[in-house]
Amino acid sequence: MTTPPVADRARPTDADMAGYLRRLGVERPQQPTVDALFALHRAQIERVAYENIDTYLGRPAGIDELLSLRRIAAGHGGYCYQANGALGLLLRTLGFDVTRHYAGVHATPEAEGARGNHLALTVRIGDQEWLVDAGLGDGIHEPLPLVAGSYRQGPTTFRMAPSTAEPGGWRFHHDPAGGFHHMEYDPRPAGTSAFDGEHTRLTTSPESGFVKSPVVARRDATGIDVLRGRVLRHTDADGTSEHELATPAAWFEALHDLFHLAPRTLTDDDRVELWARVTRSHQAWLATRTA
Repeated sequence: MTTPPVADRARPTDADMAGYLRRLGVERPQQPTVDALFALHRAQIERVAYENIDTYLGRPAGIDELLSLRRIAAGHGGYCYQANGALGLLLRTLGFDVTRHYAGVHATPEAEGARGNHLALTVRIGDQEWLVDAGLGDGIHEPLPLVAGSYRQGPTTFRMAPSTAEPGGWRFHHDPAGGFHHMEYDPRPAGTSAFDGEHTRLTTSPESGFVKSPVVARRDATGIDVLRGRVLRHTDADGTSEHELATPAAWFEALHDLFHLAPRTLTDDDRVELWARVTRSHQAWLATRTA
């Protein structure tokens, strides 16, 4: 893959920044320090859900980073291109040295390389570099140093190692119980246009998981919540439990109270359609389990 040059990007206004930081529930840091990076990352992971609801409704949002920042400030979440696009723009505007990377998320250990189905971020502060990623669903809660080793965060253990498929890049190994096996990235900077093809595929292909079923995820220091269809799964130090959200009231309450989603574009008609589609996909999933 030949990484295109990184184009100049629009800067958020003071109102954009204030709205985003208000959504995160944090004050604007005075300096781009490690402590500030960790505070912003934790807030993003805890308060901005990984989600594909608009895609599931057949109206996927774009991946322009300023658009993504404004959507998140307005109560939406997003998947990797949107969540990391917005977070990267926030950090860069606050003075952090941020690099966007063409990356790949893989379900199996034998798969490898940066295939473009993920946007990853790294941040350099002094002589230390960090993996910063709000787009991995049940992934990291805090940034991980680009230093080989194992890292424990709440109920999950991750590993970092240099990538053998992308020289100069790194491979993030998910917890064995996580939603994928690993992610690795090309070390070169990537512009937004590098992800256009995969964004189109992920949001329009009938074979895409984002098109087939809704998924919403968030985590904090002690636990992880993932909603797939009508099944809500919670993981913490005591293990994993799951239960069905059997009514629309329970389902939308979880979106609002547990996942902090309040998208202003979700109309009453959208809610009716969304619940009907969720129910159909849930029933189809149950039929496969029975079979």
